Amino acid sequence: MTSAAPKTGFSKNTKLKAALLQHKALSTSGLSERLFGMLFSGLVYPQIWEDPDVDMQAMELCEGHSIVTIGSGGCNALAYLSQSPKSIDVVDLNPHHIALNRLKLAAFRHLPSHGDVVRQFGKANIGSNSEGYDRFIAPNLDAQTRAYWSKRTIAGRRRISVFDRNIYRTGLLGRFIGAGHLLARLHGVKLQDIAKTRSMEEQRQFFDEKVAPLFDKPVIRWLTKRKSSLFGLGIPPRQYDELASLSDGNTIAPVLRRRLEKLACDFSLKDNYFAWQAFARRYPDASEGALPDYLKPEYYDAIRKNADRVTVHHATFTELLASKPASSVDRYVLLDAQDWMSDVQINELWAQISRTATPDARVIFRTAAEKSVIEGRLSADIRAQWSYLEDRSLELNAKDRSAIYGGFHIYQRASA
Repeated sequence: MTSAAPKTGFSKNTKLKAALLQHKALSTSGLSERLFGMLFSGLVYPQIWEDPDVDMQAMELCEGHSIVTIGSGGCNALAYLSQSPKSIDVVDLNPHHIALNRLKLAAFRHLPSHGDVVRQFGKANIGSNSEGYDRFIAPNLDAQTRAYWSKRTIAGRRRISVFDRNIYRTGLLGRFIGAGHLLARLHGVKLQDIAKTRSMEEQRQFFDEKVAPLFDKPVIRWLTKRKSSLFGLGIPPRQYDELASLSDGNTIAPVLRRRLEKLACDFSLKDNYFAWQAFARRYPDASEGALPDYLKPEYYDAIRKNADRVTVHHATFTELLASKPASSVDRYVLLDAQDWMSDVQINELWAQISRTATPDARVIFRTAAEKSVIEGRLSADIRAQWSYLEDRSLELNAKDRSAIYGGFHIYQRASA
């Protein structure tokens, strides 16, 4: 296990290859896995797409807890710092995510004020953001992360200059959302117009009249029959199969429609920054709605104070846990990583979770489908050590503003 991030590129990322590749290279499934791996080896999530408020409620996060979480876009680990945990270990297999997590942590430590942090990560088209980076952040980064953000793209720009524009329109997910907007416009729908609605009733009307009919269009039904068309959502081949199991026919269009309906209709836009990014492709202004939890002013002081409690690792979850002593971790945040895993990988992971868990430990994770992926797959002796909080899981899944997952799951260490 190492805290350093490797060079970018799928062929060089042995950890990602080991986690993802499960079929022979020239098989249909093997080719699909390798195509996804090449796409996933770039920046995927400029913003994490799991609701941190739901996470913190599910974990019952308290001061002094030790947390291990997958990093993704880095937003949620920062939000957890608002509760003053003892430590947070962030793991990720994507070196672009490693660099982004370290950048965000350094920004909280070294930018002069909360307003500067919001300008850096919460506002689009602020041309001076890279200047703030050069003055306050870059001198305080490790050499590898600084080299990452200084590297020039094919267009000749430094990577950090993306914050002068709109980073949330980049990355695999950002470009996928952009493609979705283009498809909608080709059918006469401007998805960003949902930002003009003034009530949840108007949000519902917009979805029913403008968005829902798109899923009956032949080109969209054709696209959603193909696994590769959804790689932009960060959905690997195995996860596509989980989604397809929820609908009749050979398309996941009905599943995506239901998820987008929840995103558009189940929460007021004033309270859902995920909807703003999906539909308006930006965060709301102060008069329009709330920013992500980690950018809220009431969390700023605690996050800044506690930022040194986070360590970012380029490692698998299992690999990191294997380096920790027994009974040393209170909370585990797996995101949807188990949707990628084989039975062997899941059992290896939970063997380490069970070894390192404190007596009141909790594990939370999400799934593309509705059911927990570990049921019927964990060995009996490991499963017996954990209680599934099913009712609480269902309750909080309904409150998850990101709306893209079928299931949210909480497991509590069983009483001895």
